[in-house]
Formats: sequence, C-alpha cells, structure tokens
Amino acid sequence: MSSPLPPAKSPGSPPRPPAAHAAETTRDNPWPLRRLTENIKIYVDRMSELWVEGQVVEYKPRPGTRMAFFVLRDIETDTSMTVSTFPAVLEGTGPGFEEGARVVTRVKPVFWERRGTLNLRAAEVHLEGLGDLLARIEQLRRRLASEGLFADDRKVPLPFLPRVVGLICGRNAKAKDDVIVNATARWPAVRFEIREVAVQGQYAVGEVSAAMADLDAIPEVDVIVVARGGGAVEDLLPFSEEALVRAAAAVRTPVVSAIGHEGDSPLLDLVADYRASTPTDAARRIVPDRARELDGLAHAVTRLQTLVGTRLSAERRSLDLVASRPVLLSPGAVVDRHRAVIDSLGLRLDQALARRLAEERTGLAQARATLQAISPEATLERGYSLLRTPSGALVRSTDDVRKGDLLEGILAHGRLVAQVFGTSPEPEPTTTTASQEDTQ
Repeated sequence: MSSPLPPAKSPGSPPRPPAAHAAETTRDNPWPLRRLTENIKIYVDRMSELWVEGQVVEYKPRPGTRMAFFVLRDIETDTSMTVSTFPAVLEGTGPGFEEGARVVTRVKPVFWERRGTLNLRAAEVHLEGLGDLLARIEQLRRRLASEGLFADDRKVPLPFLPRVVGLICGRNAKAKDDVIVNATARWPAVRFEIREVAVQGQYAVGEVSAAMADLDAIPEVDVIVVARGGGAVEDLLPFSEEALVRAAAAVRTPVVSAIGHEGDSPLLDLVADYRASTPTDAARRIVPDRARELDGLAHAVTRLQTLVGTRLSAERRSLDLVASRPVLLSPGAVVDRHRAVIDSLGLRLDQALARRLAEERTGLAQARATLQAISPEATLERGYSLLRTPSGALVRSTDDVRKGDLLEGILAHGRLVAQVFGTSPEPEPTTTTASQEDTQ
C-alpha cells in the first residue's frame, strides 16, 4: 500500500533552507542536481593522483588534436573508464600502444559537472606485460619478413570455385557459422571440410598447425580458411606465434586468414595468401556470388548475341553487295567475250585453212600435170618406147648396141624382147631446117 501524500505547502509558508548535507535531504527538501554535481566535483578534486592498471580496449589515433582519448578496461571485470591525456604522453610509451595493450598509468580523476561523467586524466602511461610481448612480435615480424615469408611472389591466387573448402575454427564458434552461412548463401553447392580446434590458449598453435597440414593433404581441398572471431589481443596471440606462421607458409593449398576484426592484424595475416578482415569477408572471397555470376553470364550471352548479330548483318550486307555485281548475276558474261573471240579466231582459222588447202590442192594438181607431162610414161603414151640392154642401161645411141644384141623394149602397155639386126647412122640436118633456124 502506498504511503500517504505529504501535506501540501500552504501558499503563505516561507521557503525552507536547503539541506546542508546529503543525508538531510528529504522529499520535501531535495537538492538541485547542480548541488549534487558540485559536491561530487569538490570530492573528486580532493582525490590525489594514483596508479591504475588495465587494458586498452578503444583507441583511435587522431593526429593534430590537442588531446588523446582511450578507454581503459579492468582485465577481470567489464569496468571501463575513458582516459584523456596529451598526445606527447602516448608518444612516449613507444611502439605497442594500441588496442589490447596492457598499461600502467598515473591518473587523476576528473568529474565533468555538466555531463555528470567521471573520467581519468593521465600524466604517465607505461606498457606492461602485453606491450613487451607486442614488441617481441614486431621483432619476429621483421625477422620473418627478411626471410621472405611475407613476400607477394610466394602468395598463391585463390581458385575461382573451390571443390572443397577447408575450414579451421573454434568449437561451436560463431566464426564457423559466419563462414558457412555466408558462403552457402553465395554458392549453395559449396562443400566444407571442417576442423574444430582450440583457437586460443596453449593448445591453439599445435592444433591449428596440425589442422592445416591435415587439410593440405586432402587433394579435393582447394582453399583453407582459418577463422576466429574478435577478442582481446592476448586471445589472438597464438596466430602470431612463429611455429604457426611457419606451418602456414609450408602449406601448398591457398590459405585465407580471417582472424578477429578489421583492426586485428596477427602475423598469420601476413603469411596467408589472402587476408580477410572478418570471417564474413572470408566467406565472400572464397566462393563467387551465384546470382551475380548468372547475371554476368546472361549479360555476356546477350552481348555475344548482339555482337554476332551485328557481325552477321555486316557480312550479309557485304555478301549482298558482292552478289549484286554483274559478274555474279550473270557468271557467263565473264567468258562470253572470250568465247566470241575464240569463235572468231576459229572461223578465221577454218577460212585460212580452207584457202591454204585450196591453194595447195591447186599447186598439187599443177605439179601432177607437170609431172605427168614430163614423165616417161606420158612419153610412152604418145607412142614412144624405151630400149634397155640386158644390163638395164637405156639405149640412147646406135653406138650403145651391136648387131645381134638382145634388147628389152618398154612400151606404154607391156614389154617385149627385140634383137638388133642392124643400125643406121643419124641423118644430117636438112638445108631447109638450117634456113628456118637462121630466119628465127
């Protein structure tokens, strides 16, 4: 049951003086909020400087600013406070001051009245424990880099579409779901070979190294993803151990390092073939996006069809242009002129040959007539005959024969044998003949 309301103040009653101490405040006589913040500030300002230790969980360098801010967290609890200091104080801490570093700092509590917040103002900051370890990691990084373990020419390109993805992650870890869910969403047919191991603590280096060697020995595994969610810097230290880094360098299968968040950078990131900012980023990198690839394929097919269509149209126009030429519209026209020339030459050849044959035939007839006219057979046809001695010699003079010789007579038609009974001398030319010759 609620308490009864206090009696209302009478309009004419004088105001009560404010309570001098916090214990004297009542419902009817409360402090104004400014009185509380003033008293808190007075109390905080009376506090002396002190040394505190903790872990840096938030720190973003901002060059050029007058003040630097970081958040200091208690290692065993979630208690945290904002610390402000001059940039020169942080520069004096040396390398290693970053998120995750453990520090010891000399601070003075400061209360801001208007915001009602309590912060710490640091006069000194010193790295403790983890800072020294980070410095040793930096030395290891330089040594391994000088050996060429982080060189770009050692890195192997990731396959476009792996047959099997080897996944190394913590037991029942969220990083496992991040990789599997996002990779499957991009490429539903992707297959995984999973090795759940310790990803922090004293057994992490050995188990992660053994898992990488195991997956590297499986021929179907085309890429190995080492995934771990975010955490404190000391939780990620196994992934900067020399043994694990060298084990990753010895693996022949492409390795993807997906350790922590964007700001985390263990040495495994440097030796891996691909450094993913988060496990989700690793999932996007190891497999292609099926929808995007299908869109790209459809675009390529459309573009190819357009190019082929354009090329076919151009070739068709060229073919139509060639086909429209007279030589193709009437192929015989090419040889018609030559055929006419050949026909003309053939006609001229026939005519020339006919003329030549006629001329030769005429000449042959004339030669035959001449030959017949001067041949012995023609002479015999006119009534003459030839006489030959038994030796075959023609008788041209009476001196060639003697009385009693047998002679062969050759007539125009047949032959005969005659005997010489006598000869008479050749008669002398007559005077009349001589006179005629003289007249001629």
